Amino acid sequence: MGPVKCRTCLIGAFLIAATADDLAQPLPSTSAASPSEWPTALPEEVGLDSAPLAKLFDYVREHETAIHSLQIVRRRKLILAAYFYPFRAGLRHDVASVTKSVTSTLIGLAIQNGYLRDVQKPVLSFFPRRVVSNRDERKQKITLEHLLTMQAGWDCGFEPKEARLSEMRRSADWLQFMLDLPIVADPGTRFAYCSGNPHLLSIILSQATATNALAFARKELFEPLGIQDVLWPADPKGHSHGWGDLQLHPRDMAKLGQLFLQRGHWGNRQILPESWITEATRKHVERTINKDHYGYAWWVKGQDYPGMFEAVGRGGQRITVWPAQDIVIVFTGGEFEPGDLAKFILKALRPDQLLPANTKAVGKLQEQVIAATKPPPPTSLPKLPITAARISGQVITMSTNTLGLRELTLTFNNSPEAHAELIVAAHHERFTVGLDGVERFSPNMLVHLPSACKGQWIDEHTFLLRINFVGGINCYDLKLNFSAPPGQVAVRLTERSGLNDEEFSGTLGP
Repeated sequence: MGPVKCRTCLIGAFLIAATADDLAQPLPSTSAASPSEWPTALPEEVGLDSAPLAKLFDYVREHETAIHSLQIVRRRKLILAAYFYPFRAGLRHDVASVTKSVTSTLIGLAIQNGYLRDVQKPVLSFFPRRVVSNRDERKQKITLEHLLTMQAGWDCGFEPKEARLSEMRRSADWLQFMLDLPIVADPGTRFAYCSGNPHLLSIILSQATATNALAFARKELFEPLGIQDVLWPADPKGHSHGWGDLQLHPRDMAKLGQLFLQRGHWGNRQILPESWITEATRKHVERTINKDHYGYAWWVKGQDYPGMFEAVGRGGQRITVWPAQDIVIVFTGGEFEPGDLAKFILKALRPDQLLPANTKAVGKLQEQVIAATKPPPPTSLPKLPITAARISGQVITMSTNTLGLRELTLTFNNSPEAHAELIVAAHHERFTVGLDGVERFSPNMLVHLPSACKGQWIDEHTFLLRINFVGGINCYDLKLNFSAPPGQVAVRLTERSGLNDEEFSGTLGP
């Protein structure tokens, strides 16, 4: 299979290796994935060649691929747990729209536990006291299954950058916003990727279980899998974001994939009904916008990779499950296409055979895994321009922008570090900025994860500030030009995944 370029497509590729610690101390084999930790194996022991996998790391380095982590489980053995600087082991990661697949799974658990009857129940029947605008016969036919398969039929899902999601989040009542949307197609007849659909499912979960999706997941899904460190934001009414923003550890993402690979069985428990997994991962929608099929918020591959299904999130978040090859692959990243790595994985994969031990190749792979965690060497610090002293400590008040950046203050003190203080909407954030080419890490209350920040003077009047949310996916560049009329700053804001790309102005104050 060649590399896939579509952002929402999942790759058909498989990476198998192990961390240095895992390679040094393999755990005993078990018949099923342990709720607490994974047994491990060398790549060749499960039919993969370490040599092409080592070259994958060369590609990542040479192309500056913004991959953050890679987890591979084959034949119920952890083969690789790799982390790429500036991300590191032990951090949660925003899984973006992989959240939708988790929300879908919770619907299956709610049905199993008797909180919901089935997926055919009409959505409006859950909200009999709501006065709904644009109500017609078609809207009354929308079912839970239509939400799960992105076929609700309302005016949502075709606009660029999910404008309806932004509108919903700005509204006073997110539920009312979704219920009031006009209908543009008969339910079940038209696929439209609408993030409001899984949020409605989250609200329905809250109502049915008398809690919210996070609390229900902790009890029925996360705790049985040994998943403990989770963050899942909620809307103003306390309903977990059904469409995105869930934060998990990469290895815990692999547990979810392995649960599906094992048909809902974990340890000595049947956590999720096998019948639900069958329904959730079969094609309900054929040939969607990216030529993959769609199930219950799981993307289903075509005949080239029979039985493969994936949870997909923007920026490179993936949980890939291919039962025919007994493999689970997890990617996290800050905007990259996992398909670009497919050629290395396919070259390594030996579906039906074990391989002889290859000490040299395994050693090289170990070196690559360790090197991926290291920061770049610091560069020599150039002399700061006069402009740095002139603007240091002054507040830059920003004109209107899509990020909601209101104020920025930069402070320079003739050291390898500067400081940036930002007010974004109602949030006040402070970052240490590396000026020697090496990021400095600071807490970021916007995403509740560390952010990596560095900056450089491009010329005498232009400073480039990069704030990388790392586990939060987004990476922002602020290019500030101080050569404008006195007191004025020209600002260019870009975000690596394309969420922001605009120019606006700032005013220097005391």
